[in-house]
Amino acid sequence: MRLGITLGYWGRGPKPEHVPLAQEAERLGYDSVWTAEAWGSDCFTPLTWIASQTSTIKLGTAVAQMAARTPTATAMHALTLDHLSGGRMMLGLGLSGPQVVEGWYGRPFPKSPLTATREYVDVIRQVLRREGPVSLPGRFHSHPYAGEDGTGLGKPLKPITHPLRADLPIFLGAEGPKNIAQTTRIADGWLPLYWSPTRTDVYEASLTELPEGFRIAPMARAQVCDDVSAGLLPVKAMLGFYIGGMGHASKNFHADLMARMGYEDEARHIQELFAQGRKEEAVLAVPDAFADEISLVGPRERIAERLELWRKGPVTDLLLMSPDRETLRVLAELNA
Repeated sequence: MRLGITLGYWGRGPKPEHVPLAQEAERLGYDSVWTAEAWGSDCFTPLTWIASQTSTIKLGTAVAQMAARTPTATAMHALTLDHLSGGRMMLGLGLSGPQVVEGWYGRPFPKSPLTATREYVDVIRQVLRREGPVSLPGRFHSHPYAGEDGTGLGKPLKPITHPLRADLPIFLGAEGPKNIAQTTRIADGWLPLYWSPTRTDVYEASLTELPEGFRIAPMARAQVCDDVSAGLLPVKAMLGFYIGGMGHASKNFHADLMARMGYEDEARHIQELFAQGRKEEAVLAVPDAFADEISLVGPRERIAERLELWRKGPVTDLLLMSPDRETLRVLAELNA
């Protein structure tokens, strides 16, 4: 099982510890470092900054939001950074949800998310292969554009720049069962938001036909500490925000996933509290048991024991959200 470090997205501004953490992860033999975006900083610029100050660690987006860019623009970002980094780029994509897509990006959320995702990946693959002009008579991402409001003058094009790798890895952040199953067919890897090594049956039906070399790379908070309850608070804060604030009460993929993992009543209660503006209560309402099973928190011995559960399952890459170098070092030693 490879280890990676995920740095997430910025809050109020750049985090000065991100580059030193990435450099320490590289020194410790971590395989990858990942950045994210929501409605603030983008994911490619920080990753480029990190690339300029590292040399071997792979560089991933977890995730680049599809609504933020056309598929060809995303392919341009990926192939450019792949060249500049000497072939270290890994492209992680996510669809996000209606509140973000329509509220922040000002675009309609696709009525058929699976089709939209499939077309998006298809266009990127065409750009990276550079076998000919990009052409797709798609429903959401037609190339050339074929909408009634177009001029009809669009010309199929292929990238001027020759991509460094036609097989640049593409990962998808999928949560619904059908979306996960499609991911195994069209992508090189899957980025689960929550993964419990004791509940792999939640995803079993979607992972029945994994192609050879397919990568499963969940994110997990990791922290070496004596007080497990205190160490779980950042996990609960993240869960409270995603489950309560990253979607509408009637359409929240994160809450739906928590429900499928056995915590339906708790998920709906968190949503209700968050909608009422009771955010601190929403965070505290996240069950410690749920936060604990999707993370690696506590003394070294406890983490060592729980890490074995992750290593026994189908996970190929464990992407750690870690606040300090000591935790990175301990996990590297335990995974050696």
